[in-house]
Amino acid sequence: MVSITIRNLDGEIKRKLKPQAVDHDRSMEAETRNIFRQAVSRTSTSANLGQTIHQRFAALSSVNLDLPLRETMPDAPRFD
Repeated sequence: MVSITIRNLDGEIKRKLKPQAVDHDRSMEAETRNIFRQAVSRTSTSANLGQTIHQRFAALSSVNLDLPLRETMPDAPRFD
């Protein structure tokens, strides 16, 4: 296994990491490994922007909107 040293880590990050590690019943080192593991394992499987947006907001809640009734369009003018 490889070791990594992170220099110049912002004190605020360390301050927030410690209670997060305690909440997950891990050491700060184990919590950091888990964060790294999750970050690098995320892959985007969406083929297009529409699918990406849908996946991002699908978990929030569905919204049902009343769509207005469509009016029939008049026949297009003929120019013969």
